[in-house]
Amino acid sequence: MGRDIEVTEFTREDRLRYREKVKANLAALRTLVDSGAFETGRRTCGVEMEVYITDPAGKPAPINAKLLERIASHEFQTELAQFNIEFHVPPRLLTGHVFHTIESELRRSLNHAHDTAEALGANVMIIGILPTVTDLDFTEQFMSANPRYKALNDMMLAARGEDILIRIDGADVLQTRTSSILYEAACTSMQLHLQVDPHDFGLYWNAAQLLSAPLVAVGANSPFFLGKQLHHETRITLFEQAADTRTEELALQGVRPRVWFGEKWLDEGEGLWDLFDENVRYFPALLPICEDEDPAQMLDAGKVPTLPELTLHNGTIYRWNRPVYEVVRGRPHMRIENRVLPAGPSVPDSVANAAFYYGALHGLVSRPRPYLWEQISFSTARDNFYTAARQGLGARLYWPRVGASVPVSELILRHLLPLARDGLIEWGVDAGDVDFYLGIIEERTLSGVSGAGWQMASWRTLVDSGRDREQAFAELVRLYQQRSYASTPVHTWPVGG
Repeated sequence: MGRDIEVTEFTREDRLRYREKVKANLAALRTLVDSGAFETGRRTCGVEMEVYITDPAGKPAPINAKLLERIASHEFQTELAQFNIEFHVPPRLLTGHVFHTIESELRRSLNHAHDTAEALGANVMIIGILPTVTDLDFTEQFMSANPRYKALNDMMLAARGEDILIRIDGADVLQTRTSSILYEAACTSMQLHLQVDPHDFGLYWNAAQLLSAPLVAVGANSPFFLGKQLHHETRITLFEQAADTRTEELALQGVRPRVWFGEKWLDEGEGLWDLFDENVRYFPALLPICEDEDPAQMLDAGKVPTLPELTLHNGTIYRWNRPVYEVVRGRPHMRIENRVLPAGPSVPDSVANAAFYYGALHGLVSRPRPYLWEQISFSTARDNFYTAARQGLGARLYWPRVGASVPVSELILRHLLPLARDGLIEWGVDAGDVDFYLGIIEERTLSGVSGAGWQMASWRTLVDSGRDREQAFAELVRLYQQRSYASTPVHTWPVGG
């Protein structure tokens, strides 16, 4: 939810007006879909990367305002906490040397941010959760200054009516309470966008949901939080709990959470509409801010509305695969935003994750029917996702046509990598790039060393060498930062010092 806002307090009238505007937006979206107004035939991908800012000791450095002022680029933006920033790679056609280009641009942006941070006595890191964060880093004084974050924090806590309980059972057990949503800021991700034709939206969203489990298993990079070893991708459950506006009673009643895997496969033809319709029916507004745009009048005048209320509402519902509506060059288009992957461990690792996702996505959709998601219940796909987040490359998943339970490493090596290769080649991606980036996924899977695996093995080695836990975490961050900045894939990193 990246829109700047000025209003931070809302009346009952604001909420009533906003509800009516959202419904009017939804009706306009229906008209745009039915009339064939959407841009089609354009296959573009885009990448957003969230990063930590750290001090020389490897702890969070709350200086994003100073850093962004010096970077002075529209590609970089603030994030929820003062120790995070985000940058994006402009959309590219998904063909040719697109992944080599994305790697070059990610590296350029990270180098620019790193060099600028060094002048402030700091560093930047791409990692899912920084192992050195403490409770003190998540007090409201470290929230970014943009009013939208304060408003979102206040509205989410007001909706909940009580402090947020965080409980995660992993190798260790973590239980704590917090009076702000700032624990969300511990979770830094890489978000992958894909523009899709409206009539294909349901197919690609279903495929993205099915792929979420093997994708998070191979990309896991968040095993530690608040001094505890938890899940391989702790970011998944931490984000879900930190942004939960429900009390225990509402959760037991079946009220949907704001961070959501979903509850059903989409119909092939109505998928795009269904998700926005669910948003309006299931989720009350957090930021009821109305704009002057009248979507019905704009449609009558032959213009394309931006649907500001509907898109703002959508931005406060954190689906792991989220629909995105945008008007570009005077025409509306739809994207799927995949939010499953953590940041890092290195730029080549990140681009390899993206290539695997885009290739397997198209490979699944382009296969003849029956589609794989038609042969598995949605609840099983959801269970796969959380199992993969907990266990990483050691997980066993249910997968149609393969068997009741299969090691995720076997699933990736024998089934998904060939599928991803076929999907990328069919889209016209350069064969050399396909071999290089999917080769990183193959070697990572064969070695069993994801970012999470390297962190856990290295931390254990450091502790066994005589360091206490705090010293081991500090050294782990130093080693990680050094090797990540060298831009070598994580499966090649030596374990420990």
